[in-house]
Amino acid sequence: MNLFARIGYPTIGMLREVGAASLFAARAARACFDAPMYPGQIARQVMRIGWLSLPVVGLTAVFIGAALALNIYTGGARFNAEQFVPNIVVLGITRELGPVLAGLMLAGRVSAGLAAEIGTMRVTEQIDALTTLSTDPFKFLIAPRLIAAVATFPLLVLVADIIGVMGGYLVGVGSLGFNGAVYLRNTLNFLEAGDVMLGLTKAAAFGFVIAVMGCYFGFRSKGGALGVGRAATNAVVVSTVLILAANYVITSMWPS
Repeated sequence: MNLFARIGYPTIGMLREVGAASLFAARAARACFDAPMYPGQIARQVMRIGWLSLPVVGLTAVFIGAALALNIYTGGARFNAEQFVPNIVVLGITRELGPVLAGLMLAGRVSAGLAAEIGTMRVTEQIDALTTLSTDPFKFLIAPRLIAAVATFPLLVLVADIIGVMGGYLVGVGSLGFNGAVYLRNTLNFLEAGDVMLGLTKAAAFGFVIAVMGCYFGFRSKGGALGVGRAATNAVVVSTVLILAANYVITSMWPS
């Protein structure tokens, strides 16, 4: 019975946590559509979550595009298929590497920041003060961050796709001997709208996951500075795992 207890208690605790997170996500999503709205808060979060994340996403994308072009050229040279470098680079970035790597980078920046910010408000009783003043914390704190993340992440990924493809272009033309006009023509001819839409759909889903997990762990944090640090760590870890899981689910369900 002791063995069953050791297995059962963590399992029940995990299921309880999943249920609580699901209810939190549902309530946060509903708060995005209920009045009153706070346009000032939404605009402020768009700047913090979207605009300030652009340098991180851009630097990540350009190096990923460059490294991807080098690796594809090396592998293609073994089969005399170097000419397919532009095709595979644009496909890999728009469908997979652009949204996933941008999501993972933003999970570290955005999710941890949200968890630390809201967690600090929780342990210093600022959230309780909002409730005392008849202000719904979900509408004032959670909804603007969720709206900003879901709205800006696709734009960030679109920028990452463009920068990543240009990173591959610079390496292909500058180091691998490709003709610039031919490289761009092959890229544009091979790219389809569905590839871009898949990446943008993933980006919106990743934005939802990152915002909800950051707010969830911050909202439930306790125990002072130690609890806030634990909330930020948990938000990053869970967001990363859920991003990878959501990436597989969306890819498998997306029509070929």
